[in-house]
Amino acid sequence: MKLDIHTHIMPDKMPNWVAKFGYGEFIHLEHRNCKACMMKGDKLFREVEDNCFSAEERLKDMLDTNVDVQVLSTIPVLFNYWAKPSDGLETSRFFNDHIAETVSHDARHFIGLGTVPLQDVDLAIAEMERCMQELKMPGLEIGSNINGRNLGDESFHPFYKRAEELGCALFVHPWEMMGEEQMQKYWLPWLVGMPAETSRAICSLIFSGVFEKFPKLRVAFAHGGGSFPLTIGRIEHGFHVRPDLVAIDNPVHPRDYIGRFWIDSLVHDEKAMQYIVELMGEDKICMGSDYPFPLGEHRPGSLIEAMNFSQQQKEKLLYKNGMEWLGLKM
Repeated sequence: MKLDIHTHIMPDKMPNWVAKFGYGEFIHLEHRNCKACMMKGDKLFREVEDNCFSAEERLKDMLDTNVDVQVLSTIPVLFNYWAKPSDGLETSRFFNDHIAETVSHDARHFIGLGTVPLQDVDLAIAEMERCMQELKMPGLEIGSNINGRNLGDESFHPFYKRAEELGCALFVHPWEMMGEEQMQKYWLPWLVGMPAETSRAICSLIFSGVFEKFPKLRVAFAHGGGSFPLTIGRIEHGFHVRPDLVAIDNPVHPRDYIGRFWIDSLVHDEKAMQYIVELMGEDKICMGSDYPFPLGEHRPGSLIEAMNFSQQQKEKLLYKNGMEWLGLKM
């Protein structure tokens, strides 16, 4: 069995929220000359294939690549954290209803994650409750920062408290990469900024004490944990030599949190895969492909399947760990 925890979906039809709200660069989809165009305001943001919004096309790809279940989450550019809170709530509810509807048509192959307007914690909590209780989702996808605020910011603690109470799994995906404006050439925001953003999120949650205060939180991070696994030595060294700067909110050693959260398997490199399994533990890596985008693993799980892992390890990496992170029974 293969469970892909990292896939993105969007509706094939969206309101023109720029026209409705009168500001911003909300995304909507336009179908032009057999192409699906993601429009950011009135500008072309990205062309996407049908598998970005069509469940039928997804199922064909899943059959071709032997993926049994996809965990569906929104595309990070649709978080809309920058919007007015009430408008962010409206767009979040629209995307959540679409994902829930997709799952309702084929719960055997799809599991849904919601999105919430984290620019307003009270609204985010209310929508999280709706996702969990009404839409029957096991969790949410959130960004690596919220309008520049780190995830460890104390203002988010009520959100984590309620997530812990609800048993809500959190999938952290990088977006709005720091330094993005200074490195537009060569696709560097995606190649360099995203791994750094994910490490930023992990370190923020560790050093702020979020994992200490909310020990039952189930959090997974995209893209193999970004640059965190390969810089843990530097992070640990900084904790030792400058505790006056690093350990000001949480005195617990950062390595003590390894094994307390999950990362996906999207590293594109055999040695990197071996390393993250050794570092994080074979119980904390979940297969994730970033379907249907180019930087993803085009045959999900193929790197895991090609490596010299035992059958038991492969079962954990390919689906069992993902189910445990989601809090679902196998």
